Amino acid sequence: MKHFTFLIFFFSAFLSAQSNAEFFDKADDFFRSYVENGKVNYAEIKQNRNELQELLNLAKSFNPTPENEDIYKAFWINAYNLAVIDGIVDRYPVKSPLDIKGFFDEEKHSLGQKSVTLDEIEHENLFGRFPSEERFHFVLVCAAKSCPPLYSRAYIPENLNEQLERQTKDALNDPQFIKIENDTILFSEILKWYKEDFTQNGKSLLQYVNQYRENKIPSGTKTGFYDYNWNLNAL
Repeated sequence: MKHFTFLIFFFSAFLSAQSNAEFFDKADDFFRSYVENGKVNYAEIKQNRNELQELLNLAKSFNPTPENEDIYKAFWINAYNLAVIDGIVDRYPVKSPLDIKGFFDEEKHSLGQKSVTLDEIEHENLFGRFPSEERFHFVLVCAAKSCPPLYSRAYIPENLNEQLERQTKDALNDPQFIKIENDTILFSEILKWYKEDFTQNGKSLLQYVNQYRENKIPSGTKTGFYDYNWNLNAL
């Protein structure tokens, strides 16, 4: 009987691993097909939603556990970005995610065997469990032009740290994300809204940014924040 129970457990674990791998593979194909230079081809996705729907069905049955940290993080990052795209495609054409009532805090998505809002994914599933992982801010993309550019690949557990590091570095070196106007450096309002996440362990905001900058911002440089552009990040 014990042997039979073990076989059932082993077979279930094998099927779960296969399903998880299929989700990440299909997510990678999807992002490569419909994301270009950080912009999303919502119009093309809307014309044929089968690929997105199949992917969301896989995400619905996925069972991420925090004990497998990289799988858990990678799943919820991809799930967030897919749910954003799905929510926009439902109403496309639309000018901004802010034009959709309750887009972030009310609308529910069936993901990871839960019914969750985008805010719950961000603040409970990710930052709630991993509060020191500020790099999430550079990979969760809310469909606005001022968001960090959406990565045209899926986040994969085996390469997650490398991907988080690269996306953070790319954002903080992007002249559209950190702007230079005359003698003033203008930061994205993301760095203002979530300042506490970037200034942990006594770092200043400038110190945080400079650890990823190729061209360091000199100490004493005048800094500020530019207004967030909530217009849609459509291709």
